Formats: sequence, C-alpha cells, structure tokens
Amino acid sequence: MHQLPTLQAPPPEALEPRDVERLSEEVRALAAEQNAVILAHNYQVPEIQDVADLTGDSLQLSREAAATEADVIAFCGVHFMAETASVLSPEKTVLIPDPDAGCSLSDSITADQLRAWKAEHPGALVVMYVNTSADVKAETDYCCTSSNAVGVVDHIWREHGPDTEILFGPDMWLGSFAARELGLTEDPERYARFHVWDGECHVHAGIRPDDIETMRAEHPDAEFLIHPECGCSTQAMEYVAAGDLDAEGVQMLSTSGMLRHVSEHPDGEFIVATETGMLYPLQQAAPQARLIEANRMAFCKYMKMITLPKLRDSLREMRFEVKVPCEVAERARLPIERMVSIS
Repeated sequence: MHQLPTLQAPPPEALEPRDVERLSEEVRALAAEQNAVILAHNYQVPEIQDVADLTGDSLQLSREAAATEADVIAFCGVHFMAETASVLSPEKTVLIPDPDAGCSLSDSITADQLRAWKAEHPGALVVMYVNTSADVKAETDYCCTSSNAVGVVDHIWREHGPDTEILFGPDMWLGSFAARELGLTEDPERYARFHVWDGECHVHAGIRPDDIETMRAEHPDAEFLIHPECGCSTQAMEYVAAGDLDAEGVQMLSTSGMLRHVSEHPDGEFIVATETGMLYPLQQAAPQARLIEANRMAFCKYMKMITLPKLRDSLREMRFEVKVPCEVAERARLPIERMVSIS
C-alpha cells in the first residue's frame, strides 16, 4: 500500500473516556457562556465531532454558522476554513483552537502566484476551490466545491461563451476530474482554454491507483467511494472507461455526498478513499455499514491538531481569533456568492 511519508507525525494522544466526558462538559458550558457555536469538519477527531453543534464540509459549516444567532464561531478545522467563516460572518468572532492547523492544498497557491498567473492569461476567469485562503478568494471570479466544480465550469462557458479561458485551481486532481466530466479530453481546442494549477492535498494525493487494485481484490463486493481530490480519481475513471472497473461500483463523491450515499445504503460495504477521519461520521450515519479505508495512512496531521483541551482553552480565553480584513472579505465573498447563485 502506498505510504505517505509526509504524514509521519503521530496522532494526538488518546484521552481517557472520563477525561473526554469532563472536557466535553467544560467545552459545552463555555460555549453557552460565550454564546458560541462549535463547528467540526468531518475529518476531526471523534470527540471533537461529538461535542460540536454542527459537523460537515467546510463551506456548509460556515454558511450554517452565519445563519445562527451565535456571537462566536469556534471552528475545529484548518485555517482557511476559519477565514471563510470570517468572510461570511464578519460581525462574529471566529476562533480556531490551534492557529498552526494549516492545509497543504490551500498553501499550494498564494495570492501573488494567482495574480501572476492571471497576468499570463489576461481576460481569463478564475475558478478556485473553496480550500484556499481569503486572499486567494479575493482574486477569484468563482469559487467551487468538489461536488459542483463541473457545474461551475460549465456555467461559465454557457454564460460567458465557449471561447472563455478558465484558470482552475489549486487542486490538479479535481481539475482533471472536471475536465474529463466535461469531455475536454476529446475536445483539444476547448481543453487548451482550461488551465489547471499544479497543486494538491498531500493526503488525497497519497491515495493511489494501486490502492484501488489492492482493496478491490480484497473486497470484491464493496462499492468504492472516491473523493475527486484523490490522486486515484482520474485513474479510476480511466479504469472505468477501459472496462477494468465496474462503473456501478465506483462513486465520485464529496464528503457530504459520501454521507448521503452511505445513509441511503446503510447495510452496504464501502471502500472509502479520503482522509481516514471521514469513516467516523459515516459509521455514525450508518452503524451497520461495513467501512474500509482505501489507505489507512491517509491521515491529515493538521486536521488532528484540534483537541478538546485546545478547544476548551480557546473558548475560555477567547484566543486565536481569525479576522479577515473588511476589504479582502468583501472581495472574497463575491466568488462564493456567485457559486451559490448557480448551485
């Protein structure tokens, strides 16, 4: 099985059940005292997901939090997610329990790099995955998620004309997935107008085609649920096209799509190709489902940096606030709103 050498940092030390219970009570009391809503991404450790008011994908969480009456948002995720919450809730105080919780995908492109790329392609429209910094979003025309990337690109060509150049980033695997779904690989002229940034999530990139072959051989009756960011996603589509994989057994799904699919098939068997933390909410949604990690090493050390003691301390001391400057937030909000309007 493909190893992920950049992920050798150990997981956080497991807490004793009595400590989890005690800390969870402290966190809930502090959240009530501060009028805070606690958000937890699907990849967070189980005890963080259990104590959260809302769990899910990053953009979904930020949008749901914006609709609450809370004064404070405690975002248990990575830094760009807290920034997005600040962009969508400028009047709220946004906290991140560990400010060092970063993201290799978000860090794969900076605002300066995007400005330079735009200068090379004047007139091009920019589509950026939501897993980017607020500064990058401020230079973007449309945001997208893994579940609507194809629709956003298709919308641009329908609304702005088929000759429109598109700069897509930062995830090259999601870009490849979108290109294939839109038939660009069979249309060289249009493909030449679709430029993809060479970035990736180091966790998803480590899930490779040999993982598909190994796990499918071991579990021939299981469905294969693949996040479009995974390094195996475009290869999986090629295998399907060649007839080497049964198309009925392969699903390209966002994390929310995985939750929905497993919930609708609660007695199924599934090989899950995404960060290993996703298996916890999937198992919660479908306790009888048989879930198998596509690669047990697909572990994001940044997502696991948030712990109950850090969340408690952040709420107690109101520390590690994430605040996007107003001018940047206004510009970053626009591509999100454009995406939402066409979704």
